Amino acid sequence: MINPAFAQLMARYNHWQNDNLITCADALDDEARRQNRGAFFGSIEGTFSHLLWGDGIWLSRFCEDPPPPGDIPASTSMIEDWNVFREERMHMDRRILDWAENLSAAWLDGDLTWHSGALGRQVTRPRAELVVQFFNHQTHHRGQIHAMLTASGMRPGDTDVPFMPEIYAG
Repeated sequence: MINPAFAQLMARYNHWQNDNLITCADALDDEARRQNRGAFFGSIEGTFSHLLWGDGIWLSRFCEDPPPPGDIPASTSMIEDWNVFREERMHMDRRILDWAENLSAAWLDGDLTWHSGALGRQVTRPRAELVVQFFNHQTHHRGQIHAMLTASGMRPGDTDVPFMPEIYAG
């Protein structure tokens, strides 16, 4: 299905796109970032917050990192200070890059069992499928952030993988 090189590419893409969207969102004030824009998680900031939380949840399952506090509804309120969030996001992206660099094909071949708070039960799925979900979840919600930024008059940069700058390419 996938291999470690896929995860490494997507980890670099994740880092690039978070930088892209956060740099664009930096031009907005707190009120504009917190404005409810009708997205699933409400605002630009709420969606960024959910992404940070979601990445922490998946890494807690993949690497036994401690999970972030809260649940899906609370995931939108993790950002109290934009600059602190930027640092936490940068740290998370570094953690994802490190995880991907150390990923083995053997690990991807196995299954993962965890308790899903969203479903309220234990779930077992192939790890490779869950890694795809991990990166797809990021891309999905970053697309929502991109749309909200565009609607607010901002202009995020490129999003296409082949246009990823060399600085992120590894």
